[in-house]
Amino acid sequence: MSLTGTLTRTLTRTLNHDLAHDRRTTLADVRLGALLAFVAGATNAGGYLAVGQYTSHMTGMVSSVADFLVLGDVTLAMGAAVSVLMFLFGAMTSSLLVNWSRRRNLHSRFALPLLLEALLLLVFGVMGASVHLSMFAVPATVALLCFIMGLQNAVITKISNAVIRTTHLTGLITDLGIELGKMVYINRTPGEDHVHADYAKLRVQALLIGSFVLGAGFGAVGFKAVGFSITIALSVALVAVSWRPVLDDVRVWRRASRPRRAPGLRSHTA
Repeated sequence: MSLTGTLTRTLTRTLNHDLAHDRRTTLADVRLGALLAFVAGATNAGGYLAVGQYTSHMTGMVSSVADFLVLGDVTLAMGAAVSVLMFLFGAMTSSLLVNWSRRRNLHSRFALPLLLEALLLLVFGVMGASVHLSMFAVPATVALLCFIMGLQNAVITKISNAVIRTTHLTGLITDLGIELGKMVYINRTPGEDHVHADYAKLRVQALLIGSFVLGAGFGAVGFKAVGFSITIALSVALVAVSWRPVLDDVRVWRRASRPRRAPGLRSHTA
């Protein structure tokens, strides 16, 4: 069974399930994580082709601030700092939406940030047409993409209790290496605690990394083929897993807002 085939089947099942509901399962978390890793990979790769900069991980961005300051380029340093702040604001926005919804017992507490992400990806697609027409379009686009990635990373972090991350691979590849090291370790001494790999964790890590890579390929090829319109597909995927919890909340609100008939009263016809 090929990894590509497994990823394709997982993403297909993901779009057929309600994975953004407040009722969570481990399987739903993993499937949603795979979809969001795919979206992050596609956005990161497509964004690089659009503006020449990766926007899903902040480590390099923070280092750029120091580098540009040392080189005396204050403008670029400020641009990198703004990008980091936008990622931070994206994460803050996600947290605000989730907690606001949780206090109101909404089913869409995790769906709302994803719907906002879908909308902002469409905005990115629209802004793309003016990237090369204005000196302010490129930094604005970079800031928008950083906000989107912060928004997404925060929501899956809250959903999975910080187990799943989707916008960067450093931690995932590190964890994968740790488990692979356990897998190849030879337990020679009898009577001691043997080292065993967590194969379930291995599969999840490989799935998330593979989803990000597959998404990056999709984003690069798609952007080269159809341009900024590729964001429509990503937005549709996010809406597909987010609309049901919102619909559930609308139904609850409609039932609660209906006027209740007083007990013992009957309607009379003329």
